[in-house]
Amino acid sequence: MRYKVRMHYDNKRDFRDPRLWIWVSDGATLEKEVVPAGRDKFGLYYDVESNRSRFNFIFKDGHGKKVIWEDESLSRYYEACLGEEVWAMSDRHNIYNVQPAKPRGNVKDYYAGIEKLIPQENFYLPDTDVSGLGIPSMLGANILTDGSILFGFFHPRAARVYLVGNFNDWQCPGHPSPQKERFIEMELYRGFYYKPNIWLARIKPEAALNQVEYKFFVQGGVGEYERYVSDPYTRVFSDDFKYRNSVVVDPTGFRWSDQGWKTPQINDLILYELNVYGFTDNDPAVPEEHQGTFRGVIQRIKEGYFNELGVTVIALMPTSEVPQKRGLGYEPCTFMAVEKDFGTPDDFREMINEAHNHGLAVIIDQVFNHTSNDFNPLWMLIDDGSGDGGFYFEGKTMWGNKVATGKDEVDNMLIDSCKMFIKEYHIDGFRFDATHSYFLNHKLLHRLAHEIKDKGFKPDAIMIAENLPNEEDLNLDGYNGYAQWSDIFHDKIKALLREGEFEGVDNSPEDLGNMFYFSKDSFAAHTNNVINYCESHDENSVQYEVATGDEEHLQKANIKNRKARLGMFSTMVALGQPMIYMGQEYGIERERNRIDVNWAKYPQTHSFYEWTKRLIKLRRHSGSLKLSGYNPAAEGKFEWILGPWMDRKRGGGKRVIGWRAADGSGERILVMLNFEGCDLKVDLHVGYQGKWVKLADIDHVVDITDGQIDGLQNGDGDSLMAGTDNQSDAVAHDFVLPPYSGFVYKYAP
Repeated sequence: MRYKVRMHYDNKRDFRDPRLWIWVSDGATLEKEVVPAGRDKFGLYYDVESNRSRFNFIFKDGHGKKVIWEDESLSRYYEACLGEEVWAMSDRHNIYNVQPAKPRGNVKDYYAGIEKLIPQENFYLPDTDVSGLGIPSMLGANILTDGSILFGFFHPRAARVYLVGNFNDWQCPGHPSPQKERFIEMELYRGFYYKPNIWLARIKPEAALNQVEYKFFVQGGVGEYERYVSDPYTRVFSDDFKYRNSVVVDPTGFRWSDQGWKTPQINDLILYELNVYGFTDNDPAVPEEHQGTFRGVIQRIKEGYFNELGVTVIALMPTSEVPQKRGLGYEPCTFMAVEKDFGTPDDFREMINEAHNHGLAVIIDQVFNHTSNDFNPLWMLIDDGSGDGGFYFEGKTMWGNKVATGKDEVDNMLIDSCKMFIKEYHIDGFRFDATHSYFLNHKLLHRLAHEIKDKGFKPDAIMIAENLPNEEDLNLDGYNGYAQWSDIFHDKIKALLREGEFEGVDNSPEDLGNMFYFSKDSFAAHTNNVINYCESHDENSVQYEVATGDEEHLQKANIKNRKARLGMFSTMVALGQPMIYMGQEYGIERERNRIDVNWAKYPQTHSFYEWTKRLIKLRRHSGSLKLSGYNPAAEGKFEWILGPWMDRKRGGGKRVIGWRAADGSGERILVMLNFEGCDLKVDLHVGYQGKWVKLADIDHVVDITDGQIDGLQNGDGDSLMAGTDNQSDAVAHDFVLPPYSGFVYKYAP
């Protein structure tokens, strides 16, 4: 059988004697050189006849083999299913069975024409351009003030793109019964780097449509010759699991009442990490229809759960659309879509609005390192010849396909995601998952900080990185850098509590000062650069971890409970910002990656909870427990009084640590911790003669009901007295630190 095909070539390389070279790679000897048969508006065309239905081809300049060839990466592959006419372009390997569209203009000019129709409140029209050229991409589906919807789609390799949806019966060339008069072909514009890569269409659908659903039908450059694709910028997906259509969302309809809200300072953060689904799933106090949803969290906010506990930030595990509702949420499909099983976008807004009205900041977890493998709209969305996954991916991680962060257009999309959540959802900030440079290009993180904070989009945005092991380059200028989950603190505290090695970290007294002094000797430049924690979704609880230790006494319930308290105590007093994981306030024993909490088992009268609540409030209302700065010790606000590097009477060689702190307001406190399993008798060089009142230990914390600790006076049994040994010091001699203990004292002259 003979196959005939006309091959078009734009010859943008200006070959003087352009030839088409054809060959097969199945071991046969077919090689053929073809000269142009003519020229049209697109460029040259070649008429080819072959007895092969498949063959490779490339273009060259001149006759024979010793000539100028196209780059080898532009070698193309023809199949008869493409039809009898195909198009090829000199700057890409893609083959098209339709003639590629020509750009209509520049997106800047298009933007100028619709600028007056852009909503001004609670709306974000994507405009990030890390190149600095100021290209407003206008990507996604955006409702303008005249009721029209502007659709934008980035694709530098497509030949043609059609907008399809329930507004035109999904009509396009791929429809089983195409009606050409109903097609909505998108127009190509010069966008990023002034290259033709942004497709735009603007429609005004019938008012009768309850919900506008849409997709893009792309011809060429999609890993297949043509296919329907989801919008990477979709704000939510449809309920139809089979089709997963993109849905147009109006972000301006919700009525906010948080106008007086201000995102807290970094040193005021006390983070509570939770999973939206797990937090209220099977909670008998929450109506079944609200369990595991935004509305379930709203109920707990309104009931005052977080205010009673005393935390200041709700740190949500991922809220982006994922294939599996019951998972942890770390397999995002796209980066703007809200998980519909949690509720609607307006439910999400209501949750944040309610949090702000209850004095709570909200941050969300952004997973920019990889995407889902089950449902992955970005996979081969753009076939740029770069390998598996196409334009949006480069290599693998242990969790899935690695996103090509550091590539400008990819970074634009991810930064747009953050800006959208700030503008349309009033999010206070972000925790970025697995950001170590193994998994994510830090160019993105530096651009994020610049675009959001330095350029004034949200200067007070909370920016937290799970950058394990910790790296210094995210410090920026220290105070304005990323707060990092402190690997140094977490791993060392787990080793100390389980009395053995934890992930290569031993439980020796070494580095004890470093972990409590905001890991300054390891990675942090400023206290703002540190989030301290001993539990998270990704780590075993303290009780569970302690029970994995080799010593028999570690299996005892009272020891595990005491260690859990010591872990919580350490987290709250260490310099830096504390974070707890949902359920930790009850000392729950559970293994890592568990998001369920049996709330019925843990009433708020629970003794561990009551102790935790008081400890958190003590942290909140003591300026000396939340010192902030580059080096509080150098500023005279912090001084060690106990440590394994000191002499024997001051903890020498032991797992013990202690310091004196003063915030400058006149408040002075002592903090002491003993990780040894025995009594330690120490001399406390407290600096000030007189009475020191105990505020907290492992069993009890003073009840600060009015938010004040000034003037608190306890009985002599709850205080220590410091005498003067010489003119420059005051000492409390032979103070006994019980096994696994912690203390906070306040100077009461």
